[in-house]
Amino acid sequence: MDNPIHTRRTLACLLRVAAVVLLLSPAAVTPVAGHNDHGVHSNYLVIVRSPYEYDKNLHKNVSSWHASLLASVCDSAKEMLAADPSAMSRLIYSYRNVVNGFAARMTPGELEKMSKMDWFDRALPEQTYHLLTTHTPQMLGLTGSPRRGGLWNTSNMGEGVIIGILDDGIYAGHPSFDGAGMKPPPPKWKGRCDFNKTVCNNKLIGARSYFESAKWKWKGLRDPVLPISEGQHGTHTSSTAAGAFVPDASVFGNGLGTAAGMAPRAHIAFYQVCYEQKGCDRDDILAAVDDAIEDGVDILSLSLGHEDAVDFSDDPVSLGGYTAILNGVFICAAAGNTGPSPATLVNEAPWLLTVGASTSDRRFSASVKLGDKVEFDGESLNDPNTTMGDPRPVVRDVDGTCASESVLMAQNVTGKIIICEAGGVVSTEKAKMAKRAGAAGMIVITPEVFGPVSIPRPHVIPTVQVPYASGQKIKSYILTSRGATATFVFKGSTFKTPQSPMVAPFSSRGPNRRSRGILKPDLIGPGVNVLAGVPSIEDVELAPKAEMPRFDIKSGTSMAAPHLSGIAALIKHAHPTWSPAAIKSALMTTAETTNNLRKPIADVDGRPATFLALGAGHVNPQKAIDPGLVYNMTAAGYVPYLCGLNYTDQKVNTIIYPEPPVSCSKLSRLEQDDLNYPSITAILDQPPFTATANRSVTNVGAATSTYVVEVDVPASVKVEVNPPKLTFRALDEVLNYSVTIKSADGRAPASPVEAQLKWVSGKYVVRSPILVVAGTRRA
Repeated sequence: MDNPIHTRRTLACLLRVAAVVLLLSPAAVTPVAGHNDHGVHSNYLVIVRSPYEYDKNLHKNVSSWHASLLASVCDSAKEMLAADPSAMSRLIYSYRNVVNGFAARMTPGELEKMSKMDWFDRALPEQTYHLLTTHTPQMLGLTGSPRRGGLWNTSNMGEGVIIGILDDGIYAGHPSFDGAGMKPPPPKWKGRCDFNKTVCNNKLIGARSYFESAKWKWKGLRDPVLPISEGQHGTHTSSTAAGAFVPDASVFGNGLGTAAGMAPRAHIAFYQVCYEQKGCDRDDILAAVDDAIEDGVDILSLSLGHEDAVDFSDDPVSLGGYTAILNGVFICAAAGNTGPSPATLVNEAPWLLTVGASTSDRRFSASVKLGDKVEFDGESLNDPNTTMGDPRPVVRDVDGTCASESVLMAQNVTGKIIICEAGGVVSTEKAKMAKRAGAAGMIVITPEVFGPVSIPRPHVIPTVQVPYASGQKIKSYILTSRGATATFVFKGSTFKTPQSPMVAPFSSRGPNRRSRGILKPDLIGPGVNVLAGVPSIEDVELAPKAEMPRFDIKSGTSMAAPHLSGIAALIKHAHPTWSPAAIKSALMTTAETTNNLRKPIADVDGRPATFLALGAGHVNPQKAIDPGLVYNMTAAGYVPYLCGLNYTDQKVNTIIYPEPPVSCSKLSRLEQDDLNYPSITAILDQPPFTATANRSVTNVGAATSTYVVEVDVPASVKVEVNPPKLTFRALDEVLNYSVTIKSADGRAPASPVEAQLKWVSGKYVVRSPILVVAGTRRA
């Protein structure tokens, strides 16, 4: 019987789709059409059912095969009548690595026809993802002499490692991307730069955009869309990960010093997948990862995600991430910015390094000095060389939030300092309205949920941002004092802030919604008030164009993720044969759980942060480069885990493509707690409320060494490790152990219980957090 792929094909439709394919370069991904066709078409990601695959004997390349699949359902009558020539190009992307499928524009009728094809698995509607929006190298121990353990000296600053950044565009002319003194990229680099030859260099070796990525080809235009930064995000994340040394970097005089990324000698390959008007399209993300893998990147950094918990088989970060690790590419993703509420975390797949955000020990210090001589600490980006002078009258906005210009104008605020609660509009807009109303300064009260953390922004009038508790005291002073006055004292950058680091209030929290048995986030890194390069100022009232390019501070797990990407590049340079799992293990098992006062890292409420906020702890690069033991595994090790999640064969095969299809019925299913993960989550789901986790560790420290286990557990649970001692006789030797966790009283825990396991040998302490929870194993 004839294959319906061929027998239902109409000649008109075939000619139209084939015409597009003739424009493709087999070596490049295979962007084929624009996103903005008119009419009833919609964009879909089409997943092809295994074992249907591209046959070299029937089709010239993968793109022509996908074109033939699309042609088999194409509505030829409407195609021929379409006045818009872009309607002829319906295949948007033809994926080669990250998924067995393609992105295309189709009508509902065509989708209905396609759903009846033997090769069709499912079609996913277009989905939008969002960006998760100087001093940190020193804080993290990267600087300094080799004798003092400066990691830059032992890792050669990541030289030769290629970091791929997926973001919203890049300002290529920024000095952070100066290629002076950089060696050429390694021979494996196969990527391209869509800027001209005078823009890209040995630092920024690749740059391309996926906006309307094929329309320029279809229309016969010479140049593609350039990945020019529409906002500041992509330039900031890129310079954080691998920016070159730039002296005299500051934000209006604050944070003055030499700026540098985590891996200053690593190369940057940039992939623009996010745009101000359209967000980050799922199909563009998949296409960028597809290209990055073939281009030869070593690290992928993604500061983007979807606010909902997306099935691993439908999520571009999970799909692309699996293919990345299959090809030896380490992938780092932001955890999300919707904390501190629980179960808000994104990018939950265990093959990703999921990064939460922390504060650093630097503050952009300023204070509000009241007329009664009481002084409240806060933060400000006002030039520290300026002063408010004599005390000014201080007043409250009658509406509280200073969000209405008409209300501000109706008040007598001329020459006064006005205090504003959070809410309404952003504080930078409030400052503009207050300035137009004649105010001399502004006090901004941060939301209560932020605790002691402030995130200052540049304002057009002198402004100090104070914590919520301080703000309430200032308001009380205004209400109870006749002739209340205040002035500001701008102190510039201060360091060694007590109780640093602290978990950022916005950093998304676990538990993992898609896989309860895997603790997420994996760890935290600097993500509050991070100073890095930006293409331009966001507000022309603050500084003239002559000051561009410049630097700015930004906060978010978006800022934490490129820190870890850059640190991973340092480890990759030092250990080029290590797998992504080994690098991830090194980062997690050496993470710190105490702050600079040697107390447990706190959350913004002052209490010790839980594992669901902290993961394994705060990154410590100096220890991560020499971890002693690692929990290693290959991409294939995740397959029985996916079967254990009760994924269908088709979903498993979608995730693991281009590996050969598998059948879970023929595999041993792996429970989540048995995945060889650096952290342990024990789900006590039924009497006698006992769980056993099995682990394997690989020796990467001293060839001959003995590790002894130490377990720290509360009285409500019992933990037994067998064997309690591991003796290695060679490097790369692998030894196994098991951890049995049981309820001490025979009942399920009423709330999560936290413990830790350490393998100790001389200078090495290999730590795994243990989270014990009740409930079901399935999400």
